Amino acid sequence: MRICDRYGCDEVGDRPAPKSPNSPEKWYFCETHAGEYNRNWDYFQGLSKEEAAERERKERRENAGYQESAHHGWAGPGDGSRSRDEMTALDVLGVEVDASFGDIRKAYRLLAKRNHPDVNQGDEEAAKRFQAIQAAYNVLRVAEENRSWKPEERV
Repeated sequence: MRICDRYGCDEVGDRPAPKSPNSPEKWYFCETHAGEYNRNWDYFQGLSKEEAAERERKERRENAGYQESAHHGWAGPGDGSRSRDEMTALDVLGVEVDASFGDIRKAYRLLAKRNHPDVNQGDEEAAKRFQAIQAAYNVLRVAEENRSWKPEERV
């Protein structure tokens, strides 16, 4: 049984913690002191601002696959009947949360006509709004299709 590395502590030290970044050496703390150590841990301690920025950039590049998968968080909590994505899409289209899909389609068509790039030639903001409106409608359309899908309809 290993004792906590914190001076004066006689608890079991079964929580490893690195002594410094990229060091194989570890401290072994009890649960209380491990929590205290982690609260005060500064991964970039001892590095200049430039070195810290370079290390962060390098690690973001190496771990980009993990960061890019954050889009899966879109389907998180909503109002209980709709996902967070659907709630955002409803806001973009300016319809109520309890709107029927027919109301959503009407709002989409109205906004699409107003913001279409052919109608607003040269207006980049209108083009961006049009893309956002299309994306919002697609999110809601797919969600509606998934809600109304029945196993016997599958071909």
